[in-house]
Amino acid sequence: MIWSVSPNYPKLLDEAESLPDIFEVVKKAVRRVLNRSRGGLMLGLANLGNQPNGFFGGFHYVGSNVIVINRIPLERIRQTDPELYKPYVFHVLLHEYIHTLGFLDEKEVRRIALDISRQLFGDDHLTTQVAADPRQFFPNLAFPYVGWQPDGVGIELVEGFDRSSVSYIG
Repeated sequence: MIWSVSPNYPKLLDEAESLPDIFEVVKKAVRRVLNRSRGGLMLGLANLGNQPNGFFGGFHYVGSNVIVINRIPLERIRQTDPELYKPYVFHVLLHEYIHTLGFLDEKEVRRIALDISRQLFGDDHLTTQVAADPRQFFPNLAFPYVGWQPDGVGIELVEGFDRSSVSYIG
């Protein structure tokens, strides 16, 4: 009999050094809990504005292979609470990755993301707290001038994002 030891997800996230590293933890987590996966995704960073009751995390265009994360909260977290950075990025990537798997209902995606976080990180971990109520962290996510909107949305693609899906170099 072969025994499979479950990875220590808090440790994996703590050891992640980049957005692609965090995404690898997201994919392992989803595979572990939902037994589903998808490859060939790209990540874009863009300045999407700064609205407390609006769009601040990220999005996935249905039918595409692109996840876009709002750069504004990433910059704000680095300034106000760097310990929140990886849990926040994990949550946003997890949420959008679940969308890429065909789950379109926002309430269902939020519930699935929270369930995955609880199972693999426990209730007390920041990742689960962000999944349970991202609004409680809003002071760390938005700049004081709330309501700012960019003049245009330029998306910068992150190189090497979905690296475990690449099986060859062309």
